[in-house]
Amino acid sequence: MAINYQNVPSTTIPRDFRKLEKETKNLYESIAIISKRANQISAQMKEELHAKLNEFNNDSDTLEEVFENREQIEISMHYERLPKATLIATEEFLADKVYFRNPEKEKRFAEGFNI
Repeated sequence: MAINYQNVPSTTIPRDFRKLEKETKNLYESIAIISKRANQISAQMKEELHAKLNEFNNDSDTLEEVFENREQIEISMHYERLPKATLIATEEFLADKVYFRNPEKEKRFAEGFNI
């Protein structure tokens, strides 16, 4: 799944807690969901970066070649300039692009209607 980095601020901005808790009716649950999504995004970005950098992996490089590899530096700089995973996850959550479910709530809801 490709992550959309557009329209995501690269710096921290203040958030309205009411918007965060709107979907789940619980601020802490919303933050937990955002946190789990941020971990997923971070892992995916790390895999992408390692895959791109592994293309340059060569055991016979001399010390000078390692320091002069411009493409590796550019790839690393690109990933450093990307917004942080928590900012991306928060934007996805606020835009209703994150699928989540709470089995405990679903169970209580189902039991309430089976009575």
